[in-house]
Amino acid sequence: MSIATVRGEPYEALPHDLYIPPDALEVFLETFEGPLDLLLYLIRRQNLDILDIPIARITDQYMHYVELMSDRRLALAAEYLVMAAMLAEIKARMLMPRAPREDDDGDDPDPRAELVRRLREYEQFRAAGERIDQLPRVARDVFPAQAGHPPAAATRPAPPLALDELFDAFAAVMARADLNTHHAVRREALSVRERMTGTLARLQSERFVPLTELLDAREGRAGVVVTFLAVLELLKDALLEIVQSEAFAPLYLRARGTQASGAETA
Repeated sequence: MSIATVRGEPYEALPHDLYIPPDALEVFLETFEGPLDLLLYLIRRQNLDILDIPIARITDQYMHYVELMSDRRLALAAEYLVMAAMLAEIKARMLMPRAPREDDDGDDPDPRAELVRRLREYEQFRAAGERIDQLPRVARDVFPAQAGHPPAAATRPAPPLALDELFDAFAAVMARADLNTHHAVRREALSVRERMTGTLARLQSERFVPLTELLDAREGRAGVVVTFLAVLELLKDALLEIVQSEAFAPLYLRARGTQASGAETA
């Protein structure tokens, strides 16, 4: 069994001329994300009050850590060196005596105030980041469910269908659709009984009236038919009298009993 593969070539044993330097493999466990993270770690490790930092002790420990990283040949970021200079400045300002001034009211600002403010702000953001990191994360704590559908194989092949059979089926569907059609039945706008009453009222005179005067062409075909049916009904009931002088001559109508009633009146 090969212990390694280099450029596609397997190696079953280590080469005899392989030189491994003694510091080739080193594990550095304590890593920090910046100078403020390192300072916060040093303060918490010694249970110090963040509002009353012993700047001398913290500065010595910080410089020891920076030297340790330099000895390990780790790349030092510029922020670590800036923080080291800031700590050295604060330490010097706290050790050096101040000359009294006439306008000095005794309220001397603490050189550590800006550092404490930055540390407390960083601590708040770090705590918020840790709370966010504890939330469930996709691909770390939860994983989206995925399931592929099984291949669907047709158990029964579709029957062959010719084009003429498709046309026959379509014709049968259209024939069944015609059976379901319906029509709306509307009531007649013209009444034969009403036209009979109106025609009888127009013929209550002694003279004969031509049939053409009763037929109004403005009413259209329906009006002419209804008037003609009303005249036939009145003739059937013997309520009208119809005369014609010769063949193909105009027809004249008159209500029955009109002449008799006129004679009685005279």
